[in-house]
Amino acid sequence: MARLEYQRKVISDAEKQEGTPLTDILKAIADDKSLVLFNTIANAGGDTDILIRRLDLTRKQYYFRISALLKTGLISRKSRQYNLTSFGKIVYDAQLMIGRAANTFWKLKAIDSLETDKLPADERNKIINTLIDNQDIIKILVKQS
Repeated sequence: MARLEYQRKVISDAEKQEGTPLTDILKAIADDKSLVLFNTIANAGGDTDILIRRLDLTRKQYYFRISALLKTGLISRKSRQYNLTSFGKIVYDAQLMIGRAANTFWKLKAIDSLETDKLPADERNKIINTLIDNQDIIKILVKQS
């Protein structure tokens, strides 16, 4: 089975077992306002009135986004306060990692431009360690070589 087909099967099987499809989770934080709302809850929590005022959302925009975050299990509500769930904390950390990777986009492009099939792994790893300063990104790139 091709690698992409295998990955699709693994994701599909996991969604069937756990319930919330990955696409729904990504849609819940896909637009700028939803992502800012999610990040604000992650960093400061907050109640409805404060979040609406702070983020300059209409009530309809706010409740639409909050509903999606609640349905996907990213946040929970207790005593008028919204907080990240354990799952939400993992998704928050993952989106921070994506942000760090985006900040090093051109360095990653430079690594990709190397003819890695002709370059010894230890040389490639030295280049990665020189260009990239985030240890999590380095681990990912070195693991794939």
